[in-house]
Amino acid sequence: MARVADLAPEAMTPEQKVLYEEIAAKRHGTVRGPFAIWMRKPTLGDRANRLGNALRVEGKIEKRLFELMVLIVARHFSAQYEWFAHAHQALSEGVSDDVVEALRHGRAPAYVRDDEALVDAITRATLAGGVIDAALYQRGLDHFGLDLMIELAASIGFYTMVAMTLNVFDAPVPDGSRPLPDL
Repeated sequence: MARVADLAPEAMTPEQKVLYEEIAAKRHGTVRGPFAIWMRKPTLGDRANRLGNALRVEGKIEKRLFELMVLIVARHFSAQYEWFAHAHQALSEGVSDDVVEALRHGRAPAYVRDDEALVDAITRATLAGGVIDAALYQRGLDHFGLDLMIELAASIGFYTMVAMTLNVFDAPVPDGSRPLPDL
């Protein structure tokens, strides 16, 4: 059960109503997950929405790799809603079912694509301590370039913030399921 109820439209301040419309416009007409929580703090919600859109919508990282990174973060923190919101998208962007299922069950995927293995290594190293070693950094820089490495690091950080918000407030998956098994 969610620890924070969604705001009813009649209970929203004018700022919250504007924010609701802005968020819903980029998210299939709905405001769920962390954004439903951040709505209670419109300034935070607005900034998070802008940063999320800068990374997810306007970002230059290939969508397949972006969604893979999100799944790695979601699995790391067992963020049920985050996984729910991105697993289907990862599959539709070309992440293989085998990779998605391995991640879901906490297993190391057998990557066929080198760029996916590199995103996995960078994301896991970042989540493990916030620092990646010089060799991994250089591999990432050689493959992605500086701009995309900046984007990848910021995306890992943003989706970590998403996971923390979802987990602290026990944001429910719409159908009440828990798509990530306990590890």
